[in-house]
Amino acid sequence: MNEGFSIRQVFEGKWTQGAIPLVLLVALLLIIEIAAPGFLTGETLALLFANTAVLFILATGVTFAILLGGIDLSIQAVASLASVMLAQLLPTLGFAAFPVAILSGLAFGLLSGIVHVKLRVPSFVATLATGGVVTGLALWVSNGRAITIEEAGREKTAWINATIFGLPMVVLISALIGIVSFLVLRYTRFGRQAIAVGAGEPAAWAAGINVDRTKIIAFAASGMLAAIAGVVLAARLSSGSPVLANQLLLPAIAAVIVGGTAITGGLGGVARTAVGALIISIVRIGMTFVGVNIFLENMVFGAVLIAAVAITIDRSKIAVIK
Repeated sequence: MNEGFSIRQVFEGKWTQGAIPLVLLVALLLIIEIAAPGFLTGETLALLFANTAVLFILATGVTFAILLGGIDLSIQAVASLASVMLAQLLPTLGFAAFPVAILSGLAFGLLSGIVHVKLRVPSFVATLATGGVVTGLALWVSNGRAITIEEAGREKTAWINATIFGLPMVVLISALIGIVSFLVLRYTRFGRQAIAVGAGEPAAWAAGINVDRTKIIAFAASGMLAAIAGVVLAARLSSGSPVLANQLLLPAIAAVIVGGTAITGGLGGVARTAVGALIISIVRIGMTFVGVNIFLENMVFGAVLIAAVAITIDRSKIAVIK
């Protein structure tokens, strides 16, 4: 056994792969604290968690799809539509606007899953097409403009912007969603079947798992969580827009992959996505603290993202890189 081979074995070990995202997260925190002292304060960390909440909810949803070995490219469109529906319906429906907006995401998630499974269309095509339909619907119902939530509506969204014991409510909402999603994937039959489908679909069929039903449920969950993210985002910004979440698709998928969930499916989970979402947020917020030029932020973010994925991705699950 030569030295190079043994080092490669260490980096490809299961424990090492699982620990890399967490080590990267701690390293980023320390680097930013050294470059800009004062970053690791309670106030800044509360702001960090609050700014990560919507991204984490969105990424948690797409985790369900990626664990199957698929992808959901409609989440930003579904989130934007939910924000428009909430802003439009709050004056007439009151609190009932929340479940209506969230159920719209569930419906379009179901549609993506059914198209993917029943018409045997690849998930990236099915969800991309669904996203196009949803974006068109959002533009139509909003006349292509942002809709401000008026004062009466803000009274009904104030609870989302409140704080409890110093913690923003959005952090508690995202934590609750993360815990429930973690328990569903870890301890329910659906969760175990989703992991099995992602690990090997032929074997899942042979084991008697209803693969089609599992996929449809996963995409429905992804759509519903995307809508919840849109509702929370609309409440925070006091407006809904057909393009409100357009900038969140790449960060959400990146959060899942950087966290260590295999893009091929069958390995990963919500806890890893939480670490990945924090890494993405720290990179974005850290650039402001360090003083990176605003026009260079996207370039720096892209470069850091490539480096982070290259470090954290589990190549043992990918036989061929295409």
